[in-house]
Amino acid sequence: MITSAVERAADAFAAELTRWREQRGLSKRQLAGRMGFDPSYVSHVERRRHRPTEDFARRAEAVLQAGGAIWRSFQEYDGIRRRRATTPAGPAPRQWLPPGTGVVVEQEVATLSYQDGLYRYDIHRALYNAGTEPVTRYLVRLAVDRFPNEPERSNRYHRDHPLTWAELNIKAFCGQPPTREPMDWRPKRDRDTDKEVWLLFENEHGRFPLYPGERTTIEYVFTIAEEKFGQWFQRAIRLPTRRLTVRLDLPAALEPQVWGVETSLSAEELPLRTPITRSDDGGRARFEWTTDAPVLNARYRLEWRFRSGPPSVAHPARLADRLRAIGILQRGADLLRQPARPLDLPNDEDTAREVVRQLTVALRRVEQMHPFSKGVGLAAPQLGRPWSVAVVRPPDPDSILLILLNPRIVGAASQYDERYEGCLSFFDVRGKVRRPLRLDVEHARWDGTRVVTRFDNAMARLVAHEIDHLEGRLYVDRMAPGEPLVPIEEYGESGRPWTYS
Repeated sequence: MITSAVERAADAFAAELTRWREQRGLSKRQLAGRMGFDPSYVSHVERRRHRPTEDFARRAEAVLQAGGAIWRSFQEYDGIRRRRATTPAGPAPRQWLPPGTGVVVEQEVATLSYQDGLYRYDIHRALYNAGTEPVTRYLVRLAVDRFPNEPERSNRYHRDHPLTWAELNIKAFCGQPPTREPMDWRPKRDRDTDKEVWLLFENEHGRFPLYPGERTTIEYVFTIAEEKFGQWFQRAIRLPTRRLTVRLDLPAALEPQVWGVETSLSAEELPLRTPITRSDDGGRARFEWTTDAPVLNARYRLEWRFRSGPPSVAHPARLADRLRAIGILQRGADLLRQPARPLDLPNDEDTAREVVRQLTVALRRVEQMHPFSKGVGLAAPQLGRPWSVAVVRPPDPDSILLILLNPRIVGAASQYDERYEGCLSFFDVRGKVRRPLRLDVEHARWDGTRVVTRFDNAMARLVAHEIDHLEGRLYVDRMAPGEPLVPIEEYGESGRPWTYS
């Protein structure tokens, strides 16, 4: 029996449709319902009684998520039917092109590593512009969930421990060395538990759009402290993706146990369809899982537990990384060298109270990481807020937290002493600083009225340190010329309060 090219192409389309329907575990009736067709029509197409239409092919591709196979089969059939070339003019792209596609992810390699209380994300994506317009920005979502199976508890927790831009420390790049370019980024959405960011195909040196038909690789990296993050790593398929690889890099000494699940619009949570592989090297346990043609809107999640448990307290030399991770700017940040802006009270009272809340939450977390027998303080610029606000915890941990709004020194004693100070913005060293033993400080109340408060000895030093921050100074600016900074490993006074006669 002789068949025409059109008939052979229609048969091929029907076979492709049947293959993907069966692979997705759908009956003809179920597929028809999701496509919005009568069940008999799907049956007729599969039995070659009806020829496929463009609308039918589009809907089948969208429902079955066939990686472009159904749509490509229809295009071949339709091209023959219209007596035209089976491929469009110009060189054929090396990947499938679903209808209406813009950016296609040809490959994603997502790695999450854990070390000393800090999680580091490193996401690589090979992109292809299958659309008709230049791509100038790319949207990514960064999210945390401390208790992923307890949404109410997690929401309460993150109201007090919000995710901050400063702690994320986002860096992004486009291309491969030696032509790799840093990418600027711009916030799109800012919530306690998640952020959305536009990665821009531009930087201070120029723009580098991804034009139709071009390929590139982007990489973005960010960090999250373990206090804010549950033990899970999820990748959501939001763009057509050819290949996804997810990796975990964990300390082998913690005896990690890893498993995975997947969810989609048509299925509840199920185990991953293929096993996760493990390799050990240099004290690290590395886990990897890969899938081809993942379903659009599917979510793939790796979860784990540490049989031996992570360390409960960070080593002092590594505490600087933990402080950075919770949003405290570190030495070198521009804002630490800029004078803070005074509040217009009482008009700015809501702003002032919100800044104080953020400072209080951050200071509480800092005190959970390390004991501060000498007292401790935090200024708004250290959290990336430009306002003239600071809080101070006196050496007595049961004392009430001191709130300073628009403070300025109006008097000081003529007697001074020299003590070693530390700073949350560069915690790994200590420096000897000369300060007066008494300060008179004028500061504002919530209603804008001003009051003068006298501080002596340790409190005078703590308050002076925070006012320096609000004036754009660090304690190293007050050290004597040639006075060295002492590494915290060599400093022997940690945990001991200052004493005064």
